[in-house]
Amino acid sequence: MDDRHFLMKVIVTGGSGYLGSHVRRFFAADDFSRRSGCDILDQSQVRQIRNYDVVIHLAALLDRRRDNADAIFRVNVEGTLNILRNIRKGAVFIFASTKDIYGRFADNYSEVNEQCPVVYSGQSPLEWSKLIAEKYIDYFAAERGFRSCIFRLSNIYAPPSDGNVPGFVGAYAESINLGEPIRLPDGGRPIRDLLYVDDFSRACQSFIESVIPNGLYNLGGGSENAITLKELIELMEEVSGLQAVIDTEHPVPAPPPRRYITDFSLAANELAWKPQTALRDGLSKLFSH
Repeated sequence: MDDRHFLMKVIVTGGSGYLGSHVRRFFAADDFSRRSGCDILDQSQVRQIRNYDVVIHLAALLDRRRDNADAIFRVNVEGTLNILRNIRKGAVFIFASTKDIYGRFADNYSEVNEQCPVVYSGQSPLEWSKLIAEKYIDYFAAERGFRSCIFRLSNIYAPPSDGNVPGFVGAYAESINLGEPIRLPDGGRPIRDLLYVDDFSRACQSFIESVIPNGLYNLGGGSENAITLKELIELMEEVSGLQAVIDTEHPVPAPPPRRYITDFSLAANELAWKPQTALRDGLSKLFSH
């Protein structure tokens, strides 16, 4: 960050998590997470958020089970509300939402932009809780006078960290490292774009340094970092020098959408941002050499 932002106090909710631990390192930020003894559902603990210039909100219950909907909405909606009530005027609030709020409608786009419809089409409680939280962000940012940014994230991947469950990219890498079988949905034909965690942090940095009061952006690796799941495994084999074990006896159906590639042109135009980490380089960081 430029010199004027070194003095900014930054805190990352969920700052000990799979992505959060890397984002916190990038910004030399403080951690607000259960591992640091803090809970976004505890209103007395959340008051410390008022002391920060930048709040990057990653803490969430990443659970898609419909029978756990009450807990998911409580953490992801009420927890976000607790944070929003304590953002001070003039501060910056950045929220990690998800591309999955678009559901099956994303299949109608060769590259998905922010105009993709967000209509309930069977999304899980996780996706719907993120969308509800987005609406509260719009309201509180306007009412309380802080800057806000919502990133609808595609598939963000990161090197492993202690005690954290990775996303599917990290899970594939872990299975290759351990020689465990991998079950590929629809024979590995679905396409996903991938974004390295530091490029997400750079997008946060770009918004912080901008003059944009409120933004909503689809954020992902785009067409240059898009790959079928089968090709992903092959590339992981190349960069690791290891052989993947593919389980072909227990097929997994294709997840909706079958193809997801982010159109990040709005972030490119407004934030002068684009991914800097090539897929091969990023994936190599998931393996110890």
